[in-house]
Amino acid sequence: MEEYVKAIKSLSEKTRIRILAVLHQAKEACVTEIVETLQESQYNVSRHLKVLQDAGMVVGNKKGRWIYYQLNENQAHFKKILLDAVKEISSDILRDDLDRLQDRLAKRVDEKCSSRKADAIHES
Repeated sequence: MEEYVKAIKSLSEKTRIRILAVLHQAKEACVTEIVETLQESQYNVSRHLKVLQDAGMVVGNKKGRWIYYQLNENQAHFKKILLDAVKEISSDILRDDLDRLQDRLAKRVDEKCSSRKADAIHES
């Protein structure tokens, strides 16, 4: 029962719903990409990712120096239903996030996350 409560509670905050919507769209994203997409602080995004990870809603995979987060596909049917419900949410905030996400993903170098410093070097 506690697992279900934890999963439901993980969706009780707007930023966490926004993160899940971003991960639905991106399939995977590093913290830098999520921070820039949501226009939130790195601390805030990392804290919310930890809650989602503890609830089993997302997983992080280390690739090189980056950790890429994605929706946890290996989970109980109940959690998949919750994630599908997030996909159905329609709001201006989520639409704006997804527009910023597309812009941010376009800055990847060789399909990999890049930092702002790397972006500045790459653009010059």
